[in-house]
Amino acid sequence: MQRTLSYLFAMAWGAVPVLLVWLCFTPCRRKRLAAAGLSSGPAREVTLALFGMFCGGMAVITLLPRWVVSSFIDVANGYRWNAGGYPFFTWGSANFQLFRTFRADNWSVYNLLGNVVMFLPFGFFPALLWRRYTWWKALLTGFAVTAFIECCQLCVGRAFDVDDLLLNTLGAMLGYGLWLLLQKLAPGLAKGFQAGPVS
Repeated sequence: MQRTLSYLFAMAWGAVPVLLVWLCFTPCRRKRLAAAGLSSGPAREVTLALFGMFCGGMAVITLLPRWVVSSFIDVANGYRWNAGGYPFFTWGSANFQLFRTFRADNWSVYNLLGNVVMFLPFGFFPALLWRRYTWWKALLTGFAVTAFIECCQLCVGRAFDVDDLLLNTLGAMLGYGLWLLLQKLAPGLAKGFQAGPVS
């Protein structure tokens, strides 16, 4: 639990700036929607903001060197920023062997589940917020976002891991599956989360 809270603290360093930018651009975005004859209700606006904040938080914990993420957590816990003299850009490692990280110890299980769960929103929220978002788009989104992250991690002293690529893409597909389940259980609910004609 403590580890999860630490990650959430670190994500806040990306989520808050995204929220501020979102609020600044909201009037302009709503004006463009109105010009197209569309409106965006409160449920959609809140969900878009949350999804944007999530993406900002994910950028912090996945695209930055580990020492930067640890420093964000230290600052959130009341300690000083500790750069430690580590370089920002440095070559990382790569694992191209499938299932190499699949082990039965606690850390491995936490890591495997985390890699699936943290990508659920990339399949769920786009399907909820935008029309004509299909399973293959969820698959492509999950794969493309993960491939981008994994390639960037190679440049900041972290690791490209084919298992992460597999698990993250699976997470996006499961997120899309959750949306399909929601559609089946509450068919009319999704309409409130999508832009519609001005009434």
